[in-house]
Amino acid sequence: MPKPVIYWFRQDLRLADLPGLVAAAATGPVIPVFIWDENLGGEWCMGGASQWWLHHSLEQLGDDLEQLGSRLILRRGESCEQLELLLADTGADCIFASRQYQPWAGPLEAEVKAMAQRCGADFKRYAGTLLFEPESVRTGSGTPFKVFTPFWRACLKLDAPAAPAPVPEISAPDVWPSSEALAQWSLQPRKPDWAAGWSSLWQPGETGASQSLNGFLDGHVSDYGTGRDFPAQPNTSRLSPHLKFGELSPRQVWWAAQGLKQTHPEQGSSVDKFLSEIGWREFCNHLVTLFPEMPDQAFNGKFEYFPWRSEPHLISAWQQGMTGYPIVDAGMRELWQTGFMHNRVRMVVASFLTKHLLTHWRIGQQWFWDCLLDADLASNAYSWQWVGGSGADAAPYFRIFNPVAQGEKFDKSGAYTRRWVPELAELPDKFLHRPWEAPDLTLAAAGVELGRDYPKPIVDHREAREAALAAYGSLKTIAA
Repeated sequence: MPKPVIYWFRQDLRLADLPGLVAAAATGPVIPVFIWDENLGGEWCMGGASQWWLHHSLEQLGDDLEQLGSRLILRRGESCEQLELLLADTGADCIFASRQYQPWAGPLEAEVKAMAQRCGADFKRYAGTLLFEPESVRTGSGTPFKVFTPFWRACLKLDAPAAPAPVPEISAPDVWPSSEALAQWSLQPRKPDWAAGWSSLWQPGETGASQSLNGFLDGHVSDYGTGRDFPAQPNTSRLSPHLKFGELSPRQVWWAAQGLKQTHPEQGSSVDKFLSEIGWREFCNHLVTLFPEMPDQAFNGKFEYFPWRSEPHLISAWQQGMTGYPIVDAGMRELWQTGFMHNRVRMVVASFLTKHLLTHWRIGQQWFWDCLLDADLASNAYSWQWVGGSGADAAPYFRIFNPVAQGEKFDKSGAYTRRWVPELAELPDKFLHRPWEAPDLTLAAAGVELGRDYPKPIVDHREAREAALAAYGSLKTIAA
């Protein structure tokens, strides 16, 4: 009988369309392993919300493997050390894995490869997390793209990604190594249980990912082109947590979407817009591979001189959804209560933090990292830089979202804002996004006393905008 091999799961918690698992299954009996290396990534080790999702995703993956006559081995500790112990314990002669793209992933994979060679084993790494490998997409002069639109245009000219592979037949080893219990890892919050109710909102795991993709393509994708900007409407896919944990491959998304375009060509433009958002995820991950300092350093060197402020009481008000600007507060409360935030509102709250409060984008990035279920390092870092103005393909510095105008344009009926800021629920639409302008009698009729039931604005929009323009304008004379 062939020697067993190890499949090392990381952010690829699925069984279908996993090239490394297919190769492992074709080699010999497979020992599926996940290692909880809780310090991996340093300051970017997994945040609290992501740990909640990880628990449930691993639980589902373990159940799925058991249905195939296999099991998921859980180990806790430093990744390379635990893999070396598993090689010794099992006699396995090869470790299979999917390539990862975080700044620490490449060095870790090189370390594992060297360790495996010392132990007389191999380490084989496969693509499977992105549509295109970062080295395969280049400008005409052979350099990496730094602007999204030409990047995605170049991607679409490449050969289409390979069709998704089915779940392979997995044989079991004669003897299983020891495994820890998932409950021992304490990934779920206890006191307080700030994730209470999340299980009714989300279904982590491969089955939930597939259902979410199919449900979106069967329905709301038809309204995605325009409807995706309105947070009260269910027109976004909500696939990002599934993609972050690899419960769904981008190839599966790609081919399912292309299939829909063939059967329903009238939905082609909406499908293409949706796929461009998959392309944005691709772009961010390519960038973090080529520029691993991205989560910590600004692309635009001028921003090392930017006059950021740090006023804890303003930052706290932003985090708690108590800024006095209803659309901003609605988004921040949605984030805290669900682990998610609508993408349009993400841009509004990020603009408010970086431009109204002149707070460093890293502060917002870190808060999102801990609170978001879909906290992908590359997308989180680059999207914050994009809004903050320091990215290579950033929004113009003079683009400062007016939170009142954004609320009135994209939540005109107030359904989203009233859901997450219920203390304003009885205000008429005219004043919902500008309660400080409501007459006293109107406020009283709605049961609102500003400063008691809901805060007054922590900054004046016009003054904040002028201060931001002055701060950004100060960079014009600085050489990059």
